[in-house]
Amino acid sequence: MVVIARAAVYCGSSPGRDRAHRATAAALGRGLAEAGVEVVYGGGHVGLMGTLADAALGAGGAVTGVITEALVAAEIAHPGLTRLVTVGSMHERKQVMSDLADAFVMLPGGYGTLDEFFEALTWAQLGIHAKPCAVLDPTGYFTPLLGLLDAAVEERFVSEANRALVITATEVDALLAGLRSWTPPPGGGKWLDRAPRP
Repeated sequence: MVVIARAAVYCGSSPGRDRAHRATAAALGRGLAEAGVEVVYGGGHVGLMGTLADAALGAGGAVTGVITEALVAAEIAHPGLTRLVTVGSMHERKQVMSDLADAFVMLPGGYGTLDEFFEALTWAQLGIHAKPCAVLDPTGYFTPLLGLLDAAVEERFVSEANRALVITATEVDALLAGLRSWTPPPGGGKWLDRAPRP
């Protein structure tokens, strides 16, 4: 059983086209707060990020934002968080979020969301951390992406054990249960075909 005190959530700075994405972000924020899990996220008040933070705060939860100085200057920072950590670069932002979190969750978003989640996932694959990584996807937004991961297994770029590192759920309760019951895969590392050097 994994103890999840804080979860890093990666999501869009845009609300997206479908209002269901905002409903998903709000449901996750409330669900984490009600479960006593602190939200760690990118610190913005805009898009799904703002919806997530507002929902968690509204449900009495703690929310830590991690944001770059440049984004603070652009007036994107959420003014009502439990804690706001300001850093100098995007690389530092990702490292601080990773250090704070016991788990990682991805909601709909664009390049930044994908980058942040897949870096956390890659670090799990390489054994840099032993923390669960999950996707909350009630709308099917990530169906093409998950299909690509399955194709990567078929093409032997990703092992089945490492494909299983991605927990997928359509409801918040199931997501939390998946995070808490997760266990790191046994050794074996990243490589599928490790031939001895001649």
